[in-house]
Amino acid sequence: MGRYFARRLLQSVVLFWMVTVVTFVIIRQAPGGPAILANPTLTKDQIVHLSGAGGLNDPLYRQYASWVGHLLTGDLGVSFNEGVPVVELIDERLPNTLLLSAVAFVIAVAVGMTLGILGAVNRDTWVDGLVSSIGVLNLSVPVFWLGIVLILVFAVELRWLPVGGMSQTSQWNLLDLVRHLLLPAIVAAGFMMANVMRFTRSSLLDARDQLYVTAARAMGLRERKVLLRYTLRNAMLPVVTTIGLGIPQLFGGAAITETVFAWPGIGSLGITAARTGDFPVIMGITLYVSGVVIIANLLTDLSYILLDPRVRLR
Repeated sequence: MGRYFARRLLQSVVLFWMVTVVTFVIIRQAPGGPAILANPTLTKDQIVHLSGAGGLNDPLYRQYASWVGHLLTGDLGVSFNEGVPVVELIDERLPNTLLLSAVAFVIAVAVGMTLGILGAVNRDTWVDGLVSSIGVLNLSVPVFWLGIVLILVFAVELRWLPVGGMSQTSQWNLLDLVRHLLLPAIVAAGFMMANVMRFTRSSLLDARDQLYVTAARAMGLRERKVLLRYTLRNAMLPVVTTIGLGIPQLFGGAAITETVFAWPGIGSLGITAARTGDFPVIMGITLYVSGVVIIANLLTDLSYILLDPRVRLR
């Protein structure tokens, strides 16, 4: 297990380094470079002056080495728009995105697995048909469209929930936070929930036909015990893979969800930075999100060892 963990950790470090290289090169090769990204109205002479002052006329490998040197000290540069360190901007908004993603993750896994189990247990019944319809609907509806519809129904017409933002008061209030969090979390969880539901249902149906499940039933065990102790655990590997792959989707969809609901997270910050060409902020957000996704995938791979002893033996 130690060798497997070391190998996967090394692969994660290499992958993170490749992300930094690709992102750095793509942004630096933008027309006019970061200087024109900072202000598209600059003249050609101003661009040349700013590029020379910022070391942008150096060879690309030197620029990258200088950027990595600052990165190792925790310096991600200064935002062109705000004029403050990028680390401060991201640290201010990252907890909001993590909160939204965590709540959406819990909703997606809990509801998705529950619906998947209900569909598998009640195969070819109206319950199974309803569960499958919910999954298809969540996979088909665009995130921004679902968010707008929920706002119109629950915020504008019924006035049960706020339209957007994170709070309506200057003081922290748990109930107020939950009311603001509910709609964006449901929207963010929709696509992942549908995938978890589909894979849970199909994996359970495959596992129910295995010989060890038949043997457990022949021993006189109750169906609930057979489901929880034998069928569900052995059907979890594809579901865990789906959950692990769904985490990047949560962060990717956060940009759209946060924009629709005016949620002050790094997703909406990234969209603003991309619009205005705030190069340091774009790089900083890419690093943060890449790190979270890579760590999530590493933990997903390690969970295989706990779920299936055959992975440990190999």
